[in-house]
Amino acid sequence: MTWLTWRQFRIPALSVLAGLIAIAVVLAITGPDLVGRTDFADEDVLFGGTILVLYLLPAVIGVFWGAPMITRELESGTHSLVWNQTVTRKRWLTTKLGFGLLAAMLVAGVLSAAVSWWASPIDALSALQTDRGMLPRISPVVFGARGIVPIGYAAFALVLGVAVGMLLKRTVATMAVTLVTLAAVLVLVPTFVRPYLIPPEQTTLPIVGKDVTNITGNDRQGITEIGVRKPAGAWELANETVDPAGNVADPLPSFVQDCSPKPGQGPPPRGSLEDCVARLGAHGYQQRLTFQPGSRFWPLQWLELALYLAMTALLTWFCFRRLRHLS
Repeated sequence: MTWLTWRQFRIPALSVLAGLIAIAVVLAITGPDLVGRTDFADEDVLFGGTILVLYLLPAVIGVFWGAPMITRELESGTHSLVWNQTVTRKRWLTTKLGFGLLAAMLVAGVLSAAVSWWASPIDALSALQTDRGMLPRISPVVFGARGIVPIGYAAFALVLGVAVGMLLKRTVATMAVTLVTLAAVLVLVPTFVRPYLIPPEQTTLPIVGKDVTNITGNDRQGITEIGVRKPAGAWELANETVDPAGNVADPLPSFVQDCSPKPGQGPPPRGSLEDCVARLGAHGYQQRLTFQPGSRFWPLQWLELALYLAMTALLTWFCFRRLRHLS
């Protein structure tokens, strides 16, 4: 059964392996040049490309490994031939899932380790940033392309493809549903789950000109939002102006709007916006920051990995339950 599974799986597996080798060569050539640098502006394309590859990997695994793994046999009827030999249904599914999961987790782990090594000088510098320039590794976009969570993404994607295939029994439909579902999960978890796996920290800061990083506004509403400098390497969840009672000031008070530029008046004089913002501090307004500090990167990695492995285990249980209803 193991040999049969390998023969069915070898072409998709070798295709991904070839891509992994090509990426590893590029990283090995360019990685040593990053050590000791303090400016990585010329690495934006490769930096973004490595993140994209790690997000595409679970999609490839789910769509091209997981989805056809069962549906291809159900459509062709070869599963009945196997079951009529000495192989039981449970052994058939166990071998396929075990082989696929091992390969998926291994590929994701190796690729994530290679990318994390390559980007380590960039991540080290971003951990010292206190403005909105570089993305720290705990930020939502970078977080999923570092550490151990890609292993969980790959395992979940593979079993998701298998589970959807056992329900739909059509390869093309299974590929489409797997891709959409996986994309939804990879968006929803960082937005609604990850920020609260560990309760975020909050701090209230005075609104001081040197700490203000952005002032947003328009001609119709005046100043609508301001932001202050976040802690170095942190993931900012909220940057809100609060009144002396601690309530969010939305909209900002009228004395700020009155001193902001009006329609048709052209750009504001130099320093006028800063003067408007300074009035907030004079009236007792402060800025409340909600964030996950950079030191929580690894605890969040382990918690999210556990979450995805738990979802993988749940889908695996569903697959074995569903197996009894296949004919």
